[in-house]
Amino acid sequence: MAVQKLINDYGELLEALKYEASEKSQKFSQKIIPTERKILGVKIPAVRRMAAMVSLGKIDAFLKVKPMTLEEVLARGFLICRLPYDEMVLKFDSQVKYIDDWCSCDTFCSGLRKSLKSHEDEFLKLKIEKLLKDSREYTTRVGLVLLKCYYVKAEYLEMIFEWTEKLASREEYYIRMAIAWLLSECFIKYPTATTAYLIDSNLPKWTFNKTISKICDSYRVDAETKKMLKRMRK
Repeated sequence: MAVQKLINDYGELLEALKYEASEKSQKFSQKIIPTERKILGVKIPAVRRMAAMVSLGKIDAFLKVKPMTLEEVLARGFLICRLPYDEMVLKFDSQVKYIDDWCSCDTFCSGLRKSLKSHEDEFLKLKIEKLLKDSREYTTRVGLVLLKCYYVKAEYLEMIFEWTEKLASREEYYIRMAIAWLLSECFIKYPTATTAYLIDSNLPKWTFNKTISKICDSYRVDAETKKMLKRMRK
């Protein structure tokens, strides 16, 4: 089947996704992505490419269809990421409710750069603070990953530390992993301030040590600094 240049019908999107699927990709994704949804086995760049082929005028109609597979959730997120800020904000919550794994969370969050540009302060108050207060694991993770993607800047640093402290008692694996990922990015960009925070933080042992590990995994951190950090482990 030759993939059409423009996709105008949801059935066409499903056909295109199934055409791109492979058993090898399916088995690999099933091993690393914990979701109860069916996984077709389509690589993320291919899902993104399919979503880019959907006519802009059809996006609203496509978003009304309930996604059944992981790839449909990913494609839905990519469609929302194509919308201007004002429209994206209206559709944002409808995507978050379908996110039940780290992959659909992280791909959606990382794709919002264009929509969020120049709207960071507004979006922080409008959406992210509510996400971080939510009791659901992946909803909170969305908020943390958004902070990691767009808010690791000097003016937001203290706010980030305040939130990681507030969330320190959360025991869910993917929240703790997101905190470690977020703080490792803070350290790479602001090592002095982040080190001071880590020393005084109330992070549990697992999250603290995972943060150290993630920082040490980065090629942007020199060998001497990594030695110092490893000595800080609890």
